[in-house]
Amino acid sequence: MHVNEVVMTGIAPAPRADAAGPRAAPDAGGAVRATLREVPRVAGLALPIVVGLAAATLIGVVDTIMIAPLGTEALGAAALTSAALVVLYSGLYGLVSVVGIGMAQGSGAADAPRVAGELRAGLAVALAAGVLCAAGMALALPLLDRLGQPPQVLALLPAYWLTMSAVLVPFALLYVFKGLFEAVGRPWTAAGFALLGVALNVPLNWVLIHGALGWPGLGLWGAGLASVAAEGTALLAAWAWWRRSSAMAPYRGPAPVTRPRVAAQLREGLPVALGYVGEGGAYAVAGVMLGWFGAEALAANQIVGSIGGVLYMVPLGMAAAVGIRIGQAAGAGRTDRLRPIGLAALGTVVVWMAGVTALLLVLREDVAAALSDSPEVVAVASGMFLTVAFMQVADGVQSTSLGALRGLVDNRVPTAVSLVAYWAVALPAAWAFGFALGLGPSGVWIGYGLGLGLAAAILLRRFLRRTSAAAPPRGDAWRGDGSAW
Repeated sequence: MHVNEVVMTGIAPAPRADAAGPRAAPDAGGAVRATLREVPRVAGLALPIVVGLAAATLIGVVDTIMIAPLGTEALGAAALTSAALVVLYSGLYGLVSVVGIGMAQGSGAADAPRVAGELRAGLAVALAAGVLCAAGMALALPLLDRLGQPPQVLALLPAYWLTMSAVLVPFALLYVFKGLFEAVGRPWTAAGFALLGVALNVPLNWVLIHGALGWPGLGLWGAGLASVAAEGTALLAAWAWWRRSSAMAPYRGPAPVTRPRVAAQLREGLPVALGYVGEGGAYAVAGVMLGWFGAEALAANQIVGSIGGVLYMVPLGMAAAVGIRIGQAAGAGRTDRLRPIGLAALGTVVVWMAGVTALLLVLREDVAAALSDSPEVVAVASGMFLTVAFMQVADGVQSTSLGALRGLVDNRVPTAVSLVAYWAVALPAAWAFGFALGLGPSGVWIGYGLGLGLAAAILLRRFLRRTSAAAPPRGDAWRGDGSAW
């Protein structure tokens, strides 16, 4: 099934249980069979989404591997920069994600002019948001002196920080094109352009960081320039394909960027962005806390965060896929399929994250040693990997539950749950375990994991209640023109 066929119905309001005729509740065996049938469907939709998301994250992993020879302080500077980028990437991703939904609706309705209009409005929104975020990150640089970070790390930071802030602009624009390609049934094309950025980043990093042919390179600053060049080239390639490909011809028509269309995208995108920013912001604050333990803790967190970020792409992609599948079933009145779809996604993610946990427990020291030559950094990273390993299943459950609830057009309460769990529980607990109880860097992640587990439990319970026969899902939905059903 093409992505556009699914997303089109994915934002329709969930009907009452009798909207498409009564359906008998399956027995236990039937429920299991229904869930198993949904596994390949939701996994098949999630795969290209995961590949595209993982490609973006792999740029951070490549940077970590190629920055590591520069020393602990350089890794610490990269960690601080990554902590800020997590917040801004999250907000931009949430904001532009609704643009893809509008384009998918237009594609599913065979309304190419609407797709073109949503695309052009989305590019305008993404450009403005990317520039604002880049400027905000640049202006925040002087504030880092007040956060108690190691002076030797701050001395290396400015050029890399400012250069990486510029990546936010092509990132936002590229994800609008990604939404277009997915909306018109070409999700692997979208993933291909994301992978292009990674492929370019490796040789660019090598030359700009370490030099070539007698040129000494630019060190940490070179890593930032390589990321800007790689992301910018991927964006230009996506734009060129849109402009030249015959498959994209229907979506290149002239379409004015109207105020109502931009306002509708902002109205729907900003709440989603808030939820992502809240999660990314809490993660960034935890990273700042780790900086209070010194440069070794920052460097270790960069290693752990880079690996964990790639592994997390499966539940993040599954969250997007389960929302689409559940939205399709709800729009069709098939309320009997809502729970099987959700449980199929949850089961797949739990199996994946359990495997991730086992791998981290076995390979944590080897992974840390492969990414750092410092015995102190390896020791801290190994301990943090041990703690983070036990958070993986809870992290997968909360992310997938959140995606399933979004498929039911249930956004406000889940967003509030996530914000409270991260900011009122996870961060205070992180400080308590890390500092008050003296457990160090690993203690920060132990406390953070408590908030994560709370969010997972509440969101899973809400999904199960909303998909019970006694409480059919309901909610408002956006039609793409700013009106609610």
